[in-house]
Amino acid sequence: MRRDPAGGKEMIHEARLWLPDEKGAVVCSLCSHRCRIRRGEFGVCGVRKNLEGRLVTYAYGEVVAVHADPIEKKPLYHFLPGTRSLSIATAGCNFRCPFCQNWQISQLRRADGRVEGSRPLPPEDVVRLAEDGGCRSVSYTYTEPTIFYEYAADCGRLAKRAGLANVFVTNGYMTAEALESAKPWLDACNVDLKAFRDDTYKRICGARLEPVLESIRLMARLKIWLEVTTLVVPGLNDGSDELRDIARFIAGVGADIPWHISRYHPDYKYDEAPPTPLETLRKAADIGAEEGLRFVYIGNVAAGRDDTVCPSCGAILIRRAGFSVSAVRLKNGRCPKCGTAIPGVFG
Repeated sequence: MRRDPAGGKEMIHEARLWLPDEKGAVVCSLCSHRCRIRRGEFGVCGVRKNLEGRLVTYAYGEVVAVHADPIEKKPLYHFLPGTRSLSIATAGCNFRCPFCQNWQISQLRRADGRVEGSRPLPPEDVVRLAEDGGCRSVSYTYTEPTIFYEYAADCGRLAKRAGLANVFVTNGYMTAEALESAKPWLDACNVDLKAFRDDTYKRICGARLEPVLESIRLMARLKIWLEVTTLVVPGLNDGSDELRDIARFIAGVGADIPWHISRYHPDYKYDEAPPTPLETLRKAADIGAEEGLRFVYIGNVAAGRDDTVCPSCGAILIRRAGFSVSAVRLKNGRCPKCGTAIPGVFG
């Protein structure tokens, strides 16, 4: 950690996962943009900079959000249900989604100037806050945790030693190198699979589809607990064929991966669609079941499908109302009625 030599008061930190390139440039291998960054310039994320031929990050330990949330808010329904997770974020993102619900912090870029409202929070203080708040995990969320990887990694290792789990709520655009290096301390991920058309990713997010799909496959291979969320946006990704492609892909990776279908509300720069009709969400859930997914949830609506139900006998195993859990009826990870094993991390 050192001061910005340009004269500012912000602290900078040496970045990881990069290589030097010709003429003083660097190539970042943290996310799938794999930016080639010339001296004095920032990558797409706006927080990683080529400073005198070395890659540094301005996101280390400068948090813009700290909250103790129900783990269901991530959403994770099969990972330590009913517990709280200390949730932290630094500014910035490597996507530019016009309907982002956290745009006030995700679209802040150090490349555009100082990030007002941030405050320093060392990794040891993150763990202390989690323990003092009775949290069972630390979640790196609200913005894109991949871009503050160095900070998350240091927090994650300390959290692991203290018996806490670590969670990424992510767009899934990290590289295989980043994901494999995080495996020793990363326990669970919820990946936001925004669409199943590469053109949508290019046009809406400024990214590509395949790296997200590969991250989901790799998480499953690494045995990081995985759940997937899709925000269903009318006119963008709500066609039956596309929803079926998403469900079929997830089922192909693992039929036990929970799929969270979320309702869109107009926000930030995207007002081209009304809130998602409930019948569209129900249609998506039916498609998920038809494609073999055993756990499909509807969120962001009062009349959603929040309960975890035994896929064999239909018994309600975890009863929820929004982010609140009122009953967990599992017995050693199994349905107490028929004995079916329920995938997840239940503790």
